[in-house]
Amino acid sequence: MAEQTRGATLVTGAAGGLGRSFALGFAERGHHVVCADINEAGAAETAQLVTEAGGRATSVQVDVTDRASCEQAAKAAADIGAGRIDAVVNNAAIYATITRTPFEEIDVDEWDLVMGVNLKGPWQVTRACSPYLGEGSHVINLSSATVFSGSAQWAHYVASKSGVIGLTRVLAKELGPRGITVNAVAPGFTLTEASYGLMDNAESYGVDRGSLKRACQPEDIVGAVLFLAGGDSGFITGQTLVVDGGRQFI
Repeated sequence: MAEQTRGATLVTGAAGGLGRSFALGFAERGHHVVCADINEAGAAETAQLVTEAGGRATSVQVDVTDRASCEQAAKAAADIGAGRIDAVVNNAAIYATITRTPFEEIDVDEWDLVMGVNLKGPWQVTRACSPYLGEGSHVINLSSATVFSGSAQWAHYVASKSGVIGLTRVLAKELGPRGITVNAVAPGFTLTEASYGLMDNAESYGVDRGSLKRACQPEDIVGAVLFLAGGDSGFITGQTLVVDGGRQFI
């Protein structure tokens, strides 16, 4: 464990996919990871995997659209971290279950659900964690590289992830005076179990459009998040780091 932290690290959407990879990556750096997800069994499984790998983890159930649930998860993380949360990774999102639909035909309830989880969620989780964040704490919000290119028939997803970038900039301004950094990571198409479920050619999708001619692996995103949650990025805030193998430059 190369890096030992005083507080806890809260990762939402930790039941699988990138969230699980984040939990394992933080644990390898010595963080006590609080694996949070609405899928309680999946979060517990991630915590167990972390423990089996020699790390420290606890699981909590959280509904990021519910204020009380977010506050309970934040308090649980703070209790584990002796009153402090070192890092918050707002990863919970609706992605694989969205049906591509022309914007005129998107169901209003689905629009509200996507916005509730993908955009309201990071706001609520960060607000709940705010009392336990201090100088040197980090907030990392997961956006998406599709924000910069658009994606037809995915208006609610792209709009929600665009909002995450705006939220990140505002939070950086408001939390900066307390010595807290807030940044976003915008992954390109990444090979998680959710992505494999979206299409048959996941391993080759978009590879020809990138500068680096390979598919994005979860480890590529984990490295970016770990950087933004560490001391080497202490003077970086309000920024969006695109991790897509050079498909687009901003």
